[in-house]
Amino acid sequence: MLKLMSLFFPAILLTVLWNVAPARAANEGQEDLDKAAEAKMTAETVSDLSEVIRLAESAMKKGLDEPNVEFAKKLLSSTFIQRGSAAAAAIFKGSPPPPNWAQFRQMALGDLEKAVKLDPKQPQAYLVIGQLNLLPEGDLKRAKDAIDKVIELGGDDATARAKALVMRASLQEKPEKKLADMDEAIRLTPGDAAMVRARGLLLADMDKLEPALVDLNKAIALAPEDGPTYEAKAIVLARLKKYDESLAALDKARQLNPDSVVPLLQRASVHSQQEKPDAALEDLNQALAMDPGNVVVLLLRAGVYQQKGEKDKALADADRAIHLKPDLPVAIRTRAMLLAENEQFDEATKELEKLRKLDPKDMLTLLQLAMLYGAQKQSGKAIETYNALLAEQPDEWRALRGRGDAYLNVGKHAEAIADYEKAIKLQPKDSGILNNFAWVLATSPDDKLRDGKRAIRLATDACEATEYKLPHVLSTLAAAYAETGDFDSAVKWSAKAVEIGDKEHDEALKKELENYKAKKPWRELLSEGKPVEK
Repeated sequence: MLKLMSLFFPAILLTVLWNVAPARAANEGQEDLDKAAEAKMTAETVSDLSEVIRLAESAMKKGLDEPNVEFAKKLLSSTFIQRGSAAAAAIFKGSPPPPNWAQFRQMALGDLEKAVKLDPKQPQAYLVIGQLNLLPEGDLKRAKDAIDKVIELGGDDATARAKALVMRASLQEKPEKKLADMDEAIRLTPGDAAMVRARGLLLADMDKLEPALVDLNKAIALAPEDGPTYEAKAIVLARLKKYDESLAALDKARQLNPDSVVPLLQRASVHSQQEKPDAALEDLNQALAMDPGNVVVLLLRAGVYQQKGEKDKALADADRAIHLKPDLPVAIRTRAMLLAENEQFDEATKELEKLRKLDPKDMLTLLQLAMLYGAQKQSGKAIETYNALLAEQPDEWRALRGRGDAYLNVGKHAEAIADYEKAIKLQPKDSGILNNFAWVLATSPDDKLRDGKRAIRLATDACEATEYKLPHVLSTLAAAYAETGDFDSAVKWSAKAVEIGDKEHDEALKKELENYKAKKPWRELLSEGKPVEK
């Protein structure tokens, strides 16, 4: 019997151990999990949170039973959210954000995406994911998906849902949808001054100025010490031409934020609108004394100097701005425009070509560069540049009008008419389009292209838009009447154009008048493929 028992006992022991071993293996990570839970309760730094994550991941790797696996996942998810949110805060709470903000975003998104993978029902995590992806070079599709998740999962978290609605409003293309999202956000958090202010600014963008003012006053009532709300109110009041009230709001903003130059910049803008350049300069000089290296102040002061006719001082400020920020697009563009206004077209063109190299797809640069080529009679280059712009934005009416003018300058009247047709549908009241379209319809040498009756209608609209005060527009109306054979009306309007006078084109206007007196219509004569300048 003893011998039998000695043989049988190991078999019983092996069976017992086999049945117990899986239970022990399933919870081998219990000790690490307990340490992780304890560490989470006392965690104060990012390093502390990283230790929680290390312990919880170690626990799962060693093995946990099903209830503890779920606990570990939730612990990990909440810790990833906490660490990711800390990285995001370094971006959003910094003023200005840190230079390496993109690295902080990468770290934050890495943690937050892990968090929602472990626990998909985390609206706060999705909220920050959306915010981070709305920053420059973010994933816009991911931002939209995350924002929708917050709205879906927000439930009783009214603040999170409201913030998500505000973000979604910023992505909506239609103003009505933007406003609907903002209305719902404010319904959820009626006491949030920032959201009320945001809706006020949206209403102002929609040109609903009085309702915007109501919201901004409400925001001030909710947060009387918030300087940016007074600044926003000042902008709306200025647009309503309530300049004294606007300045009073800016004075309040200055009291609340005495170290900020923003209220001074806005005061300068209001004074410029009032055509008080000296008062604007006083504000800008004060702002520059507070912040000598502020490029925005320098560029605004350059504009005021230009307004006063002090061109050298304007260019000096633009040069100083570029010295401080050599590749800043707005500084380069400002200098180019100042040079162009001084008719220094070659230098202005070089500045814009430099800007184009920095960003070949920038539409505003292409438009301004094409206009400068046109001003220098480089019609081929102008057409080429307008083509590049219109390939990206087919409905850019200024480019259509500009290319039409360039085609007109090289005698391509059919092409000019095609561009004017498109442009006028987009901007039916623009006097420049109306005038130039009427001119080619009245004066083209191609019989198939001329349409005197339509030219009269277009030229009349152009004259009404310019109050019959511009000689070159009156000249177009005269040409239109001459094309229909009404030379009495042609002489009348041509004589009026000569009477008003235009030093640059006096000779041409007088020639047109003699033509109509001789009962001859005017034709846009061509010389080596180019029209004779009026």
